[in-house]
Amino acid sequence: MATISANIKKELYRVEIESPTGNVVIADEPLESGGKDLGFSPKELLIASLGACTSATLRMYADKKGWDLQEVKLEIDLDRDEKANKTIIKRSIQLFGNLDEKQRERLLNVANACPVHKILTNPIEITTKLE
Repeated sequence: MATISANIKKELYRVEIESPTGNVVIADEPLESGGKDLGFSPKELLIASLGACTSATLRMYADKKGWDLQEVKLEIDLDRDEKANKTIIKRSIQLFGNLDEKQRERLLNVANACPVHKILTNPIEITTKLE
């Protein structure tokens, strides 16, 4: 299980997010939304987790196979279609290194199997309790 804590005080939109080991990330809204742009927006954090997981999963897999993957670059866009009540995430992956087509195709399959991708593409249940 992954657990974080999030805390907001009086400063509008500035949220401190902390891991159990003490790592801290600041989330904020952009200036045009009334924030101070001190950190990633909540939507950016969501797709950043997909980017981090995809990159790390590809790196680990290529290293395990001994493949010459020099670098992975990702660009991820998140959009919301309110009419269709649908979230659209577009992920573009660039692989650099001496890789043949079979290896590249396998790495695409691995990217689609990273843990965060699986979370986002399967049913999600959120339960909330007020304490």
